[in-house]
Amino acid sequence: MVVELYLDLLSQPCRSVFIFAKKNNIPFEFKHVALIQGQNRTKEFGKVNLLGKVPALKDGDFTLAESIAILLYLARKFKTPDHWYPSDLQKRARVDEYLSWQHMATRMCGTKLYLAKALLPLFLGHPVPPEKIEEALESLKETLKLFEEKFLQDRPFIAGTEISLADLVAIVEIMQPVSAGYDVFEGRPKLAAWRSRVEEAVGKDLFAEAHKELFKAKDVTEDQLPPEMREQIKQHLLKYVK
Repeated sequence: MVVELYLDLLSQPCRSVFIFAKKNNIPFEFKHVALIQGQNRTKEFGKVNLLGKVPALKDGDFTLAESIAILLYLARKFKTPDHWYPSDLQKRARVDEYLSWQHMATRMCGTKLYLAKALLPLFLGHPVPPEKIEEALESLKETLKLFEEKFLQDRPFIAGTEISLADLVAIVEIMQPVSAGYDVFEGRPKLAAWRSRVEEAVGKDLFAEAHKELFKAKDVTEDQLPPEMREQIKQHLLKYVK
């Protein structure tokens, strides 16, 4: 029986799950949940994930929320190569360390800048004030500095010489503001070299496939947004840039 993965590839965590499943030839059925149309807030989706978030997994009668939990579930169920979540105690600790830190760092900072530059103007009908953009940008710069100095250091990948779940979770978050027009890799040769290694490790075609919808999202217009959901989604997004 194939697992069902409920995804929207505009979402960073969804892309990490998608890339991981595809790279490891995990059989799955892609269930698209369009966040911008509020499909994650429907009663039908609530039966899969009461939290109303993607990604979500359904394996028979078993359902699971939260991307990190889903990645670990897939790694264990399908016995993926050890480098993704190493059995070596200290390498695994490095992966766990990054996965524990990233929620309020790379994830939050990258998301804030993306929302401020790409999504919120659609819902507001005008650009976000420049000071909000600058504030989000400064936070992201500081986070990327910490990422390089603490988590990457002089290693090819976060846990050592091979890619792990930590690198995969990191790259999808760091790509988010790139799609909004901010090249995070410019002037950061260490970060750019790491990105190239990650792309090579997962496969350039798969990497491009996972990010295709994200880079197309900049062409979305206001009339494509469902009127009945517009205000509700706008208020939800505004929480991230206050």
